[in-house]
Amino acid sequence: MTVEAWVDGWVVSRNTPKPVREPWGLRVDVGRPGHQARHIVHSPTPELLRRLTTAVTTPGTWLKLCAPVEAVAPYLPPAWAVKEQEYMMTTASLSRVPRRAPDGYTPVVTTRAGVTVARLLTATGEVAARGQVALGGTMAVIDQVETAVGHRRRGLGTVVITMLTSAAVAQGAHAGILVATRDGQALYSSLGWTLHTPVTPAYLG
Repeated sequence: MTVEAWVDGWVVSRNTPKPVREPWGLRVDVGRPGHQARHIVHSPTPELLRRLTTAVTTPGTWLKLCAPVEAVAPYLPPAWAVKEQEYMMTTASLSRVPRRAPDGYTPVVTTRAGVTVARLLTATGEVAARGQVALGGTMAVIDQVETAVGHRRRGLGTVVITMLTSAAVAQGAHAGILVATRDGQALYSSLGWTLHTPVTPAYLG
């Protein structure tokens, strides 16, 4: 259910069609250049991967395999490029009150079509940090959190995350989920998020 909730929130966040069930998991038809579709497999096995990679041959397809690289990479054909390990993380303790932004930054929160976007702006209107959240059931699905290069190591990412979780709680969220990079994992761990599963991305070019 956790993986499904993440997908349900992700499709709202990215404005894509709803997921479709496949024998190996879920498919999202993204339909964008370099990202035609993605398949999310919550329990990849060698047999499932064989069936999937035999059936899926469209360039621009991504796989999100809920397993460490070493458990799935040996079973992917050479045409599939394995990317850097990611980390699906969850929390049952969402911040209800956003942290105060450092001096010089103005917080802005907007919501449209089920997606809440949090931004920290400089005095000149530059976006120093941003992120967005959508709900997958009662789970807050945090997405696309990033801090501009010239504004890193100032705690802006933490402020944005608490802005997002606060907004999600107000919308009825009771827990949170996200997929982080290796660098992002350290930030989320410091905020009390825990690892649910490693995620291995693979791409068919």
